[in-house]
Amino acid sequence: MVNHANISLNNISDIVIFIRVADAGSFSKAADLLNLSRSAVGKSIQRLESRLSSRLIHRTTRKLSLTDEGLLFYQAAQRILHDVEDAENMMLKRHHSPKGRLRITMPVAFGRLHLMPILLDFLDVYPDIALEVIFSDDYQDLIEDGIDLAIRFGQQKDSRLVQQRLAQHQLLVCASPQYLAQFGQPHSPEDLLKHQQLIYLHQGRPVAWRFQVNAETIRYAAQGRIRLYDVQALTDTALAHFGLIQVGEFLVADSLAQGQLVEVLSAFRPAPQPICAVYPSKRHLSPKVSCLIDYIRQRWQQQPTWRESLK
Repeated sequence: MVNHANISLNNISDIVIFIRVADAGSFSKAADLLNLSRSAVGKSIQRLESRLSSRLIHRTTRKLSLTDEGLLFYQAAQRILHDVEDAENMMLKRHHSPKGRLRITMPVAFGRLHLMPILLDFLDVYPDIALEVIFSDDYQDLIEDGIDLAIRFGQQKDSRLVQQRLAQHQLLVCASPQYLAQFGQPHSPEDLLKHQQLIYLHQGRPVAWRFQVNAETIRYAAQGRIRLYDVQALTDTALAHFGLIQVGEFLVADSLAQGQLVEVLSAFRPAPQPICAVYPSKRHLSPKVSCLIDYIRQRWQQQPTWRESLK
């Protein structure tokens, strides 16, 4: 007689692989996330389908999708894995020692300046955490790319994600005193037509400047002869007296405090946006992610580091 309980326990890795394939929408991406070969992932799915006597995945050269049976099994398997995660999280919390790899993505300049110092301190406190950091100004699919946590600006619209507010992000328009002495100071967004604006490009497109006029946010198409894909380089160019920039306060706080840059159009500042910790929605947050979010929040509890320099 076949012991079905033993079959399920002995082959739970096949179920995990199936869920990763379904989440990633690709055998190759799932293989990368699991550090397995594509062949091993394919054989695992074949074993699972054979054992269940059901086709779980439609395979074509262009895309992968779940069958009706595959969707039912996916939903049931997710519940089982969540219960396993809950049990593991309960034990980890009892020992107060989060462990394992933590994969996090964050904006390039903000991450380097204001998060990496915190992350390095976090690793000192929790030596059993292994950290993998992705610096990117693009919004990555956290679920598809197997990312535990993202630090992002603004409200998130993806219903699959949960967000927790950590601080706030304020855009400022700045220029060097030398530039303003030569070209004058703008007093309204309309005055920008008389000035060089240093333009940030994202995914090939100029990022519009934002202002608040009569309690309404307006978007302004910046004009200028210098267009850069890097906000730090944009700031360096403003420091070299080439024009006006609109960037995050976190990037220019030190330069403003030292008088290397001067804020203009402060009466038209757009409303601040939240800086959020964003993670895939689950019934329970893993201890390692929860611990890092709490650690960042405690560091910024009174005032984020970039605000301190503006006292």
